[in-house]
Amino acid sequence: MTIRSFNPVNSERSKATAIGGLAILLWSTLALLAASTRGIPPFETLVLSFGVAFAAGMVVLVVRRRLGRLRQPVRAWALGFAGIFTYHALYFTALDHAPAAQASLICYLWPLLIVVFAAFLPGGRLHARHVAGAALGLAGTVLILLSGTGLAGNGSALGYGCAFAAAFVWAGYSVANQRIRAVPSELIAGICGAVAFAALLVHLAVEQTVIPSTGQAVAMIALGVGPVGLAFFFWDHATKRGDLALLGTLSYAAPLLSTALLVAVGRTPLSVTIIGAAALIVGGAGISVGFRRPKVCLETRSGESVGDVSRAPERSALECVSAGAQRNAAEWPPE
Repeated sequence: MTIRSFNPVNSERSKATAIGGLAILLWSTLALLAASTRGIPPFETLVLSFGVAFAAGMVVLVVRRRLGRLRQPVRAWALGFAGIFTYHALYFTALDHAPAAQASLICYLWPLLIVVFAAFLPGGRLHARHVAGAALGLAGTVLILLSGTGLAGNGSALGYGCAFAAAFVWAGYSVANQRIRAVPSELIAGICGAVAFAALLVHLAVEQTVIPSTGQAVAMIALGVGPVGLAFFFWDHATKRGDLALLGTLSYAAPLLSTALLVAVGRTPLSVTIIGAAALIVGGAGISVGFRRPKVCLETRSGESVGDVSRAPERSALECVSAGAQRNAAEWPPE
């Protein structure tokens, strides 16, 4: 009888989760780039940034001869457009009617909501470590967003309501994405075009056009390529094939990294608050990942498994052996 170790980690799922981490890194540059485009109306910003993302995405699809992948079911187009456009519309409306720190804090409830929503997917399971990690991450986000501003603010109910709705929209979109796993991420290029077109209609109806300066134009291109472009491709792939609960907790790194970038360029001073927030967010991510002991399975010399761990990777080695013993007993005496 031999002992063989069993590794429950799915490599494809791990890679997809890591790709989601790249999206989080790109989103951490959003605050700095958005600050560089200040003065441009919000829906005009959507038109230009998503227009860049659409153009870049289409070039890639043409070069790689994958334009055919845009032919997807209507529900896939509807889900992507509704999630991306509605979230940004609500987010910018929230910033216009409530203090930025408080509105952003409410919007950053979406990682916590992802952790909770993921438990309701088929085969999903909410572990205590996911809840604990998400709670610590939320605490760290509170420290970052409210540092130096306090809890004072005279935001309207519309602003706070839109921020709260935005959190639910993005969390719901991210979780619902797992139900269309077969849809390729290349569809995001077409969705970016749809978002840019819809934002153009709103811009022409309610905003005045502002010609960007050279610096604003460069920042707009960077937005379209990074946090508005590649980030959505990465996030689409990650939410379809990655660990949603872990992605939800890791998403709290976005405000941390964003603040660190602002500190690095001299826009925000380093403080004890930022250091404390870093400890909370990194600690929350560590708890969410958890520490799992390798699973082992006993086999006979004939290669028959005493316990079937492939169908129950979360069981311990003792449970594996016990299950195998029960199965053998049920099959005795042999025919």
